[in-house]
Amino acid sequence: MKLGNLNGLRSKQLKLAVIAFCTTLLVLAWEKAPYQSSLILPPDQLILFPPVAKTRYLHDHPSAEEDFPNGETLPRTATEKVEQVPHAPSLDSTIISSETTKGDDKVTGEKKGCNFAKGKWVPDDRRPLYSGYGCKKWLSEMWACRLTQRTDFSYEKFKWQPEGCDMPEFEGPTFLKRMQDKTIAFVGDSLGRQMFQSMMCMVTEGKERPDVEDVGVMYGFVQEAGAIRPNGWAYRFPITNTTILFHWTSTLCDLEPLNTSNPTTSYAMHLDRPPSFLTQNLDKLDVVILNTGHHWNRGKLKANRWEMYVNGFPNTNKEIAPMWKAKNFTMHSVVKWLDSQLPNHPRLKVFLRSISPRHFFNGEWNSGGRCDNANPLAGGDEVSHDGSEDADAELAVRGTRVKLLDITALSNLRDEGHISKYSITAAEGVQDCLHWCLPGIPDAWNEILAAQL
Repeated sequence: MKLGNLNGLRSKQLKLAVIAFCTTLLVLAWEKAPYQSSLILPPDQLILFPPVAKTRYLHDHPSAEEDFPNGETLPRTATEKVEQVPHAPSLDSTIISSETTKGDDKVTGEKKGCNFAKGKWVPDDRRPLYSGYGCKKWLSEMWACRLTQRTDFSYEKFKWQPEGCDMPEFEGPTFLKRMQDKTIAFVGDSLGRQMFQSMMCMVTEGKERPDVEDVGVMYGFVQEAGAIRPNGWAYRFPITNTTILFHWTSTLCDLEPLNTSNPTTSYAMHLDRPPSFLTQNLDKLDVVILNTGHHWNRGKLKANRWEMYVNGFPNTNKEIAPMWKAKNFTMHSVVKWLDSQLPNHPRLKVFLRSISPRHFFNGEWNSGGRCDNANPLAGGDEVSHDGSEDADAELAVRGTRVKLLDITALSNLRDEGHISKYSITAAEGVQDCLHWCLPGIPDAWNEILAAQL
């Protein structure tokens, strides 16, 4: 009996030793390659918007490719003045993800008792607010789905109705009177440009306005040699002295050519400096709407020859090397800088618009992904939860006077509103499940904006 007990004890000790040895090997392997030895994806490989109609994306970050290879790129113009951001956030305070605020939906930038992002889409025969055929002056053909071979336009016949919020019917002349002697600036990427074109169509009701003046040159918006378009547009309505403009800056970083004498120079992409357009024109602006997101991928940076810089030097901090961390650092930087400027500009209102969702089903943009559903609201018509589905943008404005213009969840319900397979030429090719048909979903973003001005 004693010999049997001794053998049993030795057997148990041997098993424990084996378990401890295997555990040590696993820990060592994890430390060397944490994402190669598990099913967990590293943060910068997470997909921002998987093909599910109604989901919260509180912990996801942009994937490696968030736009098309032939998408728009920034015209390469030298900045006239380089300005380091005063009070730029420290790296430790900025390199944070939405996971650090799990379960906390409070956003200090939003008014208590009214969340414009919470509500439902309701049918409305008064929609659209302008004609997709008639708004030719302000609307790009590639986004005017009425000019394509598309035949179903039921997506135009819905209005966003916030829960418990007063959002009056948008009327162009009334809005211009409210914005008398003011300048509204959309600053961001092609989705920001869509919002700008939507606003121009909404205030003009899609009609020709010979009285409207092109004042782009006042803001440095010129089309340089070799560029396919200017780096912005600006239009003034003399009757109310209201200016509406758009400035292209897809990452909200300041870009500086590293060698001005070299036409193929690389560019310093200053993560801690706001776009020079803002530093040079802030005193002229009354409303600023920022957006970024879909250009934060390695392919875009390589194609544009952008190199990340911090504190005036190439970035060597591995903590902000991943795309999603670099994006978050930049959003915090520009928001904090603008917040520091608000006391000196008491009339200025600043919004950070949350990311616009993409809807590629059954593949990505380059692997057969499609968005040809024509049935409105197939995934539901209501947003009932608090907190933004773009938790990174929500976190960036927290504790500041910059407001979050939260459009992610309500837009995520509208996958039928994308450009999809339709085009002016009706040619076969990659489906556009990123940009929206106009009139369309961005009109609702502007209605929410107008209600908060």
